[in-house]
Amino acid sequence: MAKDARSPAGTPALVALTAAGVAHTAHAYVHDPASTLGYGLEAAHALGVEPERVFKTLLTTVDGQLVVAVVPVTTTLDLKALAAAAGGKKAAMAERAAAERATGYVAGGISPLGQRTALPTVVDETVWLFDTVLVSGGRRGLDVELAPDDLVRLTSATVADVARG
Repeated sequence: MAKDARSPAGTPALVALTAAGVAHTAHAYVHDPASTLGYGLEAAHALGVEPERVFKTLLTTVDGQLVVAVVPVTTTLDLKALAAAAGGKKAAMAERAAAERATGYVAGGISPLGQRTALPTVVDETVWLFDTVLVSGGRRGLDVELAPDDLVRLTSATVADVARG
């Protein structure tokens, strides 16, 4: 998969992918602020992609430390399973402001790639079911498609069963 020459450039996620020499495709779409689907499902519908292949990036705290969770948009995050996968005891969703500060992205556009601060990351094991997956490209209205191996390698992620539903 080659980088699409028409793709938007400049987000830290795209810069990180290009610097790493990772094959990827940027998919831009028009974000509708009035959408009630949620950012990930909106992306899947707008791009005509199976929702199970689109993964959302969630910021959590595990024993008080920020941890990134990447799960399919069709599921919910199992906080207990995340805590165990991250080697902790208790997980909770991070405050929006803390998530934005740590990653350098705005909510709805937080990418697991190119974050301001490298954070421990856990990707749901269903990532291995697909040849390619989509994650946020670093802004609302932009997803990036890449191989699961590249996503896991670039984020130094632990892969575990952390999604439910």
